[in-house]
Amino acid sequence: MKHQGLKAWVDKMAALCQPDQIYWCNGTEQEHARICQEMVDKGVFVKLKKRPGSYWCASDPGDVARVEDRTFICSEREEQAGPTNNWRDPEEMRQTLHGLFEGCMRGRTMYVIPFCMGPIGSELSLIGVEISDSPYVVANMHIMTRMGDEVLEALGADGTFVPCMHSVGVPLEKGQKDVAWPYRPDDKYIVHFPQAREIWSFGSGYGGNALLGKKCLALRIASTDARRDGWLAEHMLIIQLKSPEGKVKYLAAAFPSACGKTNLAMLKPTLPGWEIRCVGDDIAWMRFDHEGKLRAINPEYGFFGVAPGTSMDSNPNAMATIEKNTIFTNVALTKDGDVWWEGMTDEMPELECTWKLKPYIEGEQAAHPNARFTCPAKQCPVIDPAMDDPKGVPIDGIIFGGRRAKLAPLVFESRSWVHGVFVGAAVSSERTAAQAGKVGEIRHDPFAMLPFCGYNMGDYFGHWIKMGEGKKMPKVFHVNWFRQDAIGNYIWPGFGENMRVLKWIFERIDEKVGVKESCMGLIPEKGTLDLSNEEREALFTIDRDEWRRELQGLLEYFEMFGSHLPKELRDQLNTMLEQT
Repeated sequence: MKHQGLKAWVDKMAALCQPDQIYWCNGTEQEHARICQEMVDKGVFVKLKKRPGSYWCASDPGDVARVEDRTFICSEREEQAGPTNNWRDPEEMRQTLHGLFEGCMRGRTMYVIPFCMGPIGSELSLIGVEISDSPYVVANMHIMTRMGDEVLEALGADGTFVPCMHSVGVPLEKGQKDVAWPYRPDDKYIVHFPQAREIWSFGSGYGGNALLGKKCLALRIASTDARRDGWLAEHMLIIQLKSPEGKVKYLAAAFPSACGKTNLAMLKPTLPGWEIRCVGDDIAWMRFDHEGKLRAINPEYGFFGVAPGTSMDSNPNAMATIEKNTIFTNVALTKDGDVWWEGMTDEMPELECTWKLKPYIEGEQAAHPNARFTCPAKQCPVIDPAMDDPKGVPIDGIIFGGRRAKLAPLVFESRSWVHGVFVGAAVSSERTAAQAGKVGEIRHDPFAMLPFCGYNMGDYFGHWIKMGEGKKMPKVFHVNWFRQDAIGNYIWPGFGENMRVLKWIFERIDEKVGVKESCMGLIPEKGTLDLSNEEREALFTIDRDEWRRELQGLLEYFEMFGSHLPKELRDQLNTMLEQT
């Protein structure tokens, strides 16, 4: 072991957690196959007959999603965490965690997982080391990150890494039989120390709480790093658009949940000659290169996607991606050794069991609404080889979006960079039946980062504004695929037809097509989107009274950030209120 600091940390954590043994993960395919087989032997995984190298598993029903109310930002002062995060005093939290982790791995193996977020060797990447007592975590980290010996080699003798500590929190006494999905129902902690750049997770084995390279490092810790060092860590997909003439542009896009993010990342265009390639479906890290161009990498190596609703109709590229080498969590298991979930096919096949390990009962869910697939990104038929480019890809445009039945038009462009930041800060979406709260109620989710920003979100808005000072920034757009008519039918067909809107954005970046002013921003000039007069009116009419109510709601929402809200956003809002 070249890195004495890493070795000392692992030794210290082993003394605290008291595992039976320590295993350093090497990241090989042989290791992955062995760990998966060990879980098959223990009854945790079921090997799928219909999908080579793939496995099915079910979590405990009490451990199925991210736990936002148990996610903490332990900055030095509460004000640094801001009103949208749960803050705890760092020293008090360390004492709590020390008590929880003491002896927590007795009877288990401590796995040491060196991993890299982004291409190994890239200036844009970050290295982490996760310690975990969960083989499920090891198997998923193998898919979601670049991990193992190659990362240790890149770390060298004195490289910087983010220490990530995880335990399911269920020690085993000698002779005690383990359960298939160990976790702590009443003691879950997902804790971030931004100044120390540390992550501690206890009591949950679920992906977003336990795969610490994902939301914890790649967004909450990375966003604080990004503010300090002048870059952006964002909850954004990255796609390449290629015109019939062979011209290429890259877009980054942020959407709240249930707004079609994964479908857009792997879109199958309906416009002849146009191509889309996926660089990433969830996270983008963006930095300026030496020539002042904003460039992005996808720090992940796999997809951790929501299964229900994914089908050959909604996302054929995703369906092709998960044909092999995939871990399925909380979907139904079929009699013939395959998986199934609601929306996958019109008819339900004969099931071995539901995600609850029980026979299917009519009216119940066969798969959990948050059921997941973990699969290698390189299996995606439209993956962009540039995903491995250490320099990243040049970002030409940024898109925000939400689910709005009435107000937001199909697409508009911001008038300036600061107005674009306002558009990102104003992102909101209507609740669906799948989310807690009243259906149709507006929920604010600025930049689609509400659960993931590692510091005060008012300061985060200010960081975005500062990033644009003196720089040539990408154009900013907003889309809304979800406008409805008077009886609740979607007006826009969506899916592959969204390529028509992306084509307009592509052409607007070069200012090849015209725009028209509206109270929300610049909308397409008539004739540039191939719409009938009736369609155009239905998709682009903005009710000024409704817009004024929206602005008043934003005024109230922004009040929570107090003096941390940038003056530029207050001015944008006040100007719009005066003009509406």
